Amino acid sequence: MRRDSLSRPIRLALLHELLTPGRTLFDYGCGRGDDIAQLARVGFDADGWDPHHRPNVTPTAAAVVNLGYVVNVIEDPLERARTLQSAWKLAESVLVVSARLEDERDEAHVAPLQDGWVTRRGTFQKFFSHDELGGWIEGTLQSQPVAAGLGVYYVFRDAGERELYLSSRFRRPISLPRRRASDAAFEQHRDLLQPLMDFVSIRGRLPDAREIANGDELVDAFGSLRRAFRVVLVVSDEAGWERVRRERSVDLLVHLALARFHGRPRWSDLPDALQRDVRAFFPNYTKACGQADKLLFATGNPDAIRLAARASMVGKLTPTGLYVHASALHEVPALLRVYEGCARALVGTVEETTLVKLHRDEAKISYLHYPDFDKDPHPALQQSVVCDLLEQRVRMMSYRSRTNPPILHRKELFVSDRYPLREKFARLTAAEEKAGLFVSPDTIGTRDGWTAACRKAGVDLQGHRLLRSRQPQAADDSTRVEKSPTENPPKSPT
Repeated sequence: MRRDSLSRPIRLALLHELLTPGRTLFDYGCGRGDDIAQLARVGFDADGWDPHHRPNVTPTAAAVVNLGYVVNVIEDPLERARTLQSAWKLAESVLVVSARLEDERDEAHVAPLQDGWVTRRGTFQKFFSHDELGGWIEGTLQSQPVAAGLGVYYVFRDAGERELYLSSRFRRPISLPRRRASDAAFEQHRDLLQPLMDFVSIRGRLPDAREIANGDELVDAFGSLRRAFRVVLVVSDEAGWERVRRERSVDLLVHLALARFHGRPRWSDLPDALQRDVRAFFPNYTKACGQADKLLFATGNPDAIRLAARASMVGKLTPTGLYVHASALHEVPALLRVYEGCARALVGTVEETTLVKLHRDEAKISYLHYPDFDKDPHPALQQSVVCDLLEQRVRMMSYRSRTNPPILHRKELFVSDRYPLREKFARLTAAEEKAGLFVSPDTIGTRDGWTAACRKAGVDLQGHRLLRSRQPQAADDSTRVEKSPTENPPKSPT
C-alpha cells in the first residue's frame, strides 16, 4: 500500500507538536516507508524498519516511535502483544499506536478467523473498537495511554511530558492585547520584549528567566522580568492582560479537572512549568484540585449543563443541545469546556470536526463534519462521531451515501462574532426569513425538504445569495424524508 500523503497517526503527532524537526522518529513496521521518506524530505530525522520491505534496517531507539496500523494485521495475539512491547522499548519519549476500527470492516472481509477476519486477498485484519484498543494497550504495557484520535493513542514515557501535552490541548487561542500608546523604552527594546509578551499570552503569568530564551538579556536590560513587563503595560491595555490571566487560570482549571481521567499527578510529579502556573493562579495545589473537582462533578448534573448551555454567548441552542462551531468551542462556559473535554479524553482529536453538539438531554457529545461549511450555504452532514459519556462508548456514523442527508441553516448562529464570514451568513438568513423559507422547520432539515421549500417559494440559491426564480409551486413528494435502514437520521439543528 502506497500513500501520497502522511498517514493519519503521523499527521496527529505533527498537529499535537509531539513530532517536531528536532526530535527523532522511528517507524516500527513502516511498510514501504512512505511516511519516513516524506518527513526526511522536509528535514526530519526519520527512519523505519519493516520485516518485508526494510528488513536490513536495525530497529533503533527514537524520541517518537510510530506503530502505525501494524497490530491489526498480526494474527497471533501473543505476537501482537510482543510487537507492541518491542516498539515501546524503543520509545524514548512517546509511542504512537494505531489500529483499524470496527466501523472500517466491509464486504471485503469475508470470513472470521480467531479474533479477526480474512480478506478476499487472504490477508488477516483484526478490528478494534476505539476503547478496546486503549484497554489492550494499557493491559499490555501497564501504562495508561492517551487518546489522540479515533483508533490512535499516545503512550508517554514521562508523566511530566504527558501533563504538558494534556494541558496544551485545553489552552484557548488568545491574541496579544492591543497597543494603545507609544513609549521610547518600548520602541527601543521592542524585539527584546516580544518573547516576553508571547510567553505571557500563552501562560498568563510572568516567566522564570530560564523559561524564555532571552531571559538573561531582559534582566540585564531592565533589572528584572517584572520591570520589563511594566514597560509593556505602559503601551498596552492593562485590562487586556488581566483578561489573559483570568482565561489562562480557567484553562488550567479545565486541565486539572480532566486530569482525573489519566490519574492526576502528585504535586512533586508536575513539570516545573505547571507548578509555576498553579502558584500564579491558586493559593496552592490542593485548593486548585478542589475547584477542579467541583467543576468536573458538575458535568454530571443535567440541570447545571442545561443552565450553562443557556448562558453560553456562542452557539445555537436547540431543545436537545448546544451546537458550536469547532473554532468557537473555547468560548463556551468553563463547565461546558470540561463537559466536552470528558469526550476528548475518551476519543482524542476528531479530525474534520465542523460543529460540536453538547447534548442537554443526555450525557453525550457529538462531533459533526459538514464539508464546505464556508462555501456551501446549506452544507450536508457527512459524518458524526458520538461519545456516550455514561457508557464510555464511541459510535461513528457516515452519511456520505445518503441521497437526502441533514443540512444546516442559520450558520451565523454556530460561530463567534469574530468569525470572518459571519455577516455573510447572517445576510443570507435574513433573506431566507423574508422569503418565508423557515415557516415549517420540521420539513426543511434535509436536502430534499429544503429543495421543495425553495421550489414552493419560487427562489434559488446562488452561493450565499437568494434569487427569485419563478412562480411558487406546490410541494411534491420530494418532501419525504429518507430514513436509514437501521435508525432515523439525526435532526438538523434548524
